[in-house]
Amino acid sequence: MCGIVGTLAASPVNQLLYDALLLLQHRGQDAAGIVTMQGHKCFMHKARGMVRDVFRTRNMRALPGNIGLGQVRYPTAGNAYSEEEAQPFYVNAPFGIVLVHNGNLTNAHALKDELFDIDRRHINTESDTEVLINVLAHELELAARDLPLTPKEIFNAVRAVQKRIKGSYAVIALIAGQGLLAFRDPFGIRPLCFGRAANGDFMVASESVALEGTGHQMERDLAPGEALFIDLTGKLHTEQCNDAPSLNPCMFEFVYLARPDSVMDGISVYQARLNMGETLAQRVISTMPPNEIDVVIPIPESSRPSAMQLAHRIGKPYREGFVKNRYVGRTFIMPGQGARKKSVRQKLNAIGVEFKGRNVLLVDDSIVRGTTSKEIVQMARDAGARKVYLASAAPPVRFPNVYGIDMPTQEELIAHGRSIEEIRAYIGADALIYQDVDAMKRVVAALRPGLAGFEASCFDGHYVTGDVSLADFAAIREQRTSQGDEEDAAARSRLALQSGTEG
Repeated sequence: MCGIVGTLAASPVNQLLYDALLLLQHRGQDAAGIVTMQGHKCFMHKARGMVRDVFRTRNMRALPGNIGLGQVRYPTAGNAYSEEEAQPFYVNAPFGIVLVHNGNLTNAHALKDELFDIDRRHINTESDTEVLINVLAHELELAARDLPLTPKEIFNAVRAVQKRIKGSYAVIALIAGQGLLAFRDPFGIRPLCFGRAANGDFMVASESVALEGTGHQMERDLAPGEALFIDLTGKLHTEQCNDAPSLNPCMFEFVYLARPDSVMDGISVYQARLNMGETLAQRVISTMPPNEIDVVIPIPESSRPSAMQLAHRIGKPYREGFVKNRYVGRTFIMPGQGARKKSVRQKLNAIGVEFKGRNVLLVDDSIVRGTTSKEIVQMARDAGARKVYLASAAPPVRFPNVYGIDMPTQEELIAHGRSIEEIRAYIGADALIYQDVDAMKRVVAALRPGLAGFEASCFDGHYVTGDVSLADFAAIREQRTSQGDEEDAAARSRLALQSGTEG
């Protein structure tokens, strides 16, 4: 999962890109990168770490130009620990292209062989983004051979790219001397939107919050399969580049990934979470008498809207029972201590007065591995809770994700192959209530009439692209295993960006 941004402005864009990446930091904390362009020359700085650590004053001064792009990375393909695989990626022909990508190409390995054997292009990393930029470069070269590069040729190249690549992708690219290109996969799985500032400056980004927080007015989301090109004069060109697009946004964006103040594909993330709290409340009422609950407490942070609405619906007080330490990041692990389990208590602390002698209903956004949930339930008991109930605003996570969320393999998922009662016993809660899949889809879809559906494969096992195979799951498993020896691997956890817990 990544956050991407691109901009074209009347003044230098280095600070603008930095500010936008800060607003997208929740989408990736492993690496960050910015590229700017002045004339035909690119200036790039990227490294592992968070935005505030990667970019110092000297780095910012070395990024001149009025057009640029950036990315915050949480790796889902390739080597999670390689600084070479931090984005953006660059190829020097044709024209010179720089690209950032959010998503995951499910046919990256096949494309890598195809690029080498047929297109005569060399891929030097395990990143699917390097594969994608080379496919785009090859198709641009074919589309514009012996012709000036006009929007028509660019859109023809994107159309050809979409016929070759599979999976999920939101892409922003700079073409030297030409302008800024963006396009989205034909299923609309990964988000991408654009807008303008009052002075006409243009920005495209993963979430509307990046636009609004940098003084841009959001115009709209890119449609599934649509491409956008803005030339160096600031003129906007758009075209649908797919014959059969359909909007199936990732449900996990609304459950967890996106900031609550973002609007994605016309759906308020905050309102979606309130609606999930409403349906979760109905599940609670049908499972146990509300009079057995004294207080509703969220597990920070993305579960708060659902927890508030649930509490309102069942007529019980909503209280903040956990305080999050916002300053705990990656801590140094001494050699030989790589396997030591980091306690959730480093990141969360219970407020005893909210638990002592009470029957508490904890609300989390989702339960993935179950290890963190187990520890949080124990924290509530240690704080004096009489009974501890746990409700998940998301349904059971039973299947792996192949579309750009670094979710554990099937064997690591607590809900895979286990009944609700078995999960409850493992976590140690007195009751466990999950969201209903169909109800969740229904109440979120109600916010955007005309949706084809949702990409909710981790909940229902349905992969909307229709081209996911057992080999894809095997590749995910092999990749995660191969990265298990990194010193700080125990600290890595997708599904930990907002809550600060392991998921």
